[in-house]
Amino acid sequence: MSALRAFIGPAALSLIAGVALATTAWTQTLADQVSGCVGNPPEQTVDADPSNYRSLLPALGPGDRLRLAAGTYALGLPIDALNGQAGRCIVIEGPETGPRAAFTGRSCCNTVSITDSSYVAIRNLELDGMGLAVDAVKAESPSVSAHHITLENLDIHGHGADQQIVGINTKCPAWNWVVRRNVITGAGTGMYFGDSDGSAEFVAGLVEHNLVRDTIGYNMQVKHQNTRSTGLGMPATAQTVIRHNVFSKAQGYSTGANARPNLLVGHWPLSGAGANDVYLIYGNFFHQNPSEALFQGTGHVALYANVFLNDFGDAVSFQFHEGGSVRNAEVFHNTVVASGDGIRVTGAEAGYTQRVRANAAFSPQPISAPGQSDNVAAAYAAAGSYLTNPTAPPGAGLSFFPLPGTLTGPAADLSGVSGFLDYDRDFNGTVFDPAFRGAYSGEGANPGWAVALDRKPEPPSPPAPPADFFTLPPCRVLDTRNPTGAYGGPALAAGQSRTFALGGPCGIPASARAVSVNVTVTQPTAPGNIRLYRAGTALPPVSSLNYSAGQTRGNNALVRLSSTAGLAIHCAQASGSVHFILDVNGYFE
Repeated sequence: MSALRAFIGPAALSLIAGVALATTAWTQTLADQVSGCVGNPPEQTVDADPSNYRSLLPALGPGDRLRLAAGTYALGLPIDALNGQAGRCIVIEGPETGPRAAFTGRSCCNTVSITDSSYVAIRNLELDGMGLAVDAVKAESPSVSAHHITLENLDIHGHGADQQIVGINTKCPAWNWVVRRNVITGAGTGMYFGDSDGSAEFVAGLVEHNLVRDTIGYNMQVKHQNTRSTGLGMPATAQTVIRHNVFSKAQGYSTGANARPNLLVGHWPLSGAGANDVYLIYGNFFHQNPSEALFQGTGHVALYANVFLNDFGDAVSFQFHEGGSVRNAEVFHNTVVASGDGIRVTGAEAGYTQRVRANAAFSPQPISAPGQSDNVAAAYAAAGSYLTNPTAPPGAGLSFFPLPGTLTGPAADLSGVSGFLDYDRDFNGTVFDPAFRGAYSGEGANPGWAVALDRKPEPPSPPAPPADFFTLPPCRVLDTRNPTGAYGGPALAAGQSRTFALGGPCGIPASARAVSVNVTVTQPTAPGNIRLYRAGTALPPVSSLNYSAGQTRGNNALVRLSSTAGLAIHCAQASGSVHFILDVNGYFE
């Protein structure tokens, strides 16, 4: 059988033997996975300019791209009932470089107004609020939902008329949003996800590589959640990832009763669907807040490989908020410099675990928390004895990289964190040496990004090895409706993962590195999703297939295998079980 040359990674095959293949759990671009766009190119491009774009918007369908010319767009961007499909997103974008497609604010309406839409990507626009009392981007409250929405490379400014004016705002149930590479300057609030009463929940989001600075209120807030709208298709269990952002409140901040943290994440539903969700917050730079802590968290949170600098007050505060306590909190490998409290954990709920490990904290009260181990704690004034230059301005020599011999010790105990995305990467994205404390793995000269008030660049990805693709006659590898066995029952249980050895059945060799499959679920007792991933690695934050109770649904995927051809399958639903069927049509070797 002839072999088709391919590349395991972002350029993975999207069409093999005439069968379109989704790349969920295959490519290395998390944004593509979360958004559902999977990096597929547009099927049709429609060019537009300020004179005709409004007439072209309603006709956009799955796979279409509306390409906006540079110019001034004064009539807003209503995204009303525009629905793409998985792998066939609707894309609306301006020029990536050079003069921009600039949308100006109108007193009547939010500039980008999203209503009942899905699988839509909006890129490369300037949104100038003109000082008016309107939001730059808003998923409107009359909507049933807005899901699989991408906002990328937006320049948002002129939205600071009041603390209640927001750069990016969701006021309806929203899931699988990707917010990346945006710059938000001087807004009333940078990003506000969810509603103040705990409704309009924001779930399974990815917020990465944004610069949010000089906001009056929050740089970003994810509101607490009362329930989970699984009946709309929202995943019953998920992770929300906030990574590689720069959050700064050095100027323009409110004080007194209106003071707000740079980032606040509220609790998940206290029981039922969503109660086991977790925030993964890593690789961010938190910069200055003269009136509040840099970070405030409640619920299930993993906070790691971040850099915190607050010369005016507190850095990290886990505390009771809006009816929710601190539950499982893992705080590890952060570097903290603060003139107030460094890392403080209060309001913990009995029966949950809080651990603060392998951090470097420089503060009058460096760490006040349960579960402390393997930390370096010293006075605020001593930071310069451990770090290269923690007092210089951002972009002009500021550096938190360790001085030689200052932040090392025996290998830290970090048991229990290997399920978190990039848990073994430092602030620069390099593999962690467990002997180091704080956000960096290394000492002396910093080989990575020089901290600045700018968008943090994406860390380099290791090159993926090439592989040959071999087709197979369609063959059923496993079916949990069959009697109990290695490739049969029982049904997948809620919240559990099951590993299958694929080497052998259906002609898949033990040396296979990935497989092309069709996946089917049937008889689910509750809504949820299925996640396929390489055995022995962290559970991915995105699903391969979502479903509602009682549904039978299918999808296709390319999935990497372990070195022993192992495939792990996770059932992410709140309770009960689901039957799972896997058919293979080819493999990579």
